[in-house]
Amino acid sequence: MNIFRLSLLICCVSLSSGCSVLSLPDSISRGILNNDDLQMVGEGLPTYLLIVDGLLENYPDDKSILVTASALNGAYAGVFVDDLERKQKLTDKSLGLAQNALCVHNKKACNIRKMPFETYKSLLASMDRKKDLAPLYSLGSAWAAYIQLNSSDWNAIAELTKVQALMQHIVTLNPEFENGMPWLYLGVLNSLLPQSLGGKPEVAKQHFEKAITVSDGKNLIIKVYFAQQYARLTFDQQLHDQLLQDVLAADPHQELLTLQNVYAQSLAKTLLEESQEYFE
Repeated sequence: MNIFRLSLLICCVSLSSGCSVLSLPDSISRGILNNDDLQMVGEGLPTYLLIVDGLLENYPDDKSILVTASALNGAYAGVFVDDLERKQKLTDKSLGLAQNALCVHNKKACNIRKMPFETYKSLLASMDRKKDLAPLYSLGSAWAAYIQLNSSDWNAIAELTKVQALMQHIVTLNPEFENGMPWLYLGVLNSLLPQSLGGKPEVAKQHFEKAITVSDGKNLIIKVYFAQQYARLTFDQQLHDQLLQDVLAADPHQELLTLQNVYAQSLAKTLLEESQEYFE
């Protein structure tokens, strides 16, 4: 089925069901997240990304489509793209889409990345409703991915404090949000740098452990990043290997986490194979 027929099918299903144009894309997103075949998703996802781009042509100010487009571009860049230039382009696009989504949600947030920090904190404090969580998290996750990809750029590192404040605000509003992912981001952000350069590995450890608790151990990517970011940073091979062995022994099939868990297991296998050489 070529992209034009698939696009037509989406329109027909949306119109015939009487539902929003967003209904089918959301169901496709769920199908992607619950799929355990990384190769198939990697081969098929570009088509869906083009479809979402097409939807944005007609609905450029639709917050839900913007959030979905940001998440999928970021996920595709992070999981399936090896070329650094292309990964950078998709990550930048993901961040831009997330910024647009938050701007549509709250016009006061349109210039959020350039705000003075005190103004930024005041804006976050004013966004304290349940419906603020999704666009805030969309921006925070895309922003964190951008910083991680540009961790050698001190201009990007300078934005760490804002992303940390954003994720902290999210977990303050809802500690259980998104299966522990905001806690995971806080763990990663606090372990991007060694302690001598301002990193906070022990704070990171607390966040990783909280993320595992919140997800009830079902979100396997948390333990992978715990091993990769904290255990390697602190040179703790015993913790590193145990976390990765736990991931490989777990059942990856969990609602809305399956694809991510399968990816986590592939990463865990690679990191474990490298363990002896890394810690020598």
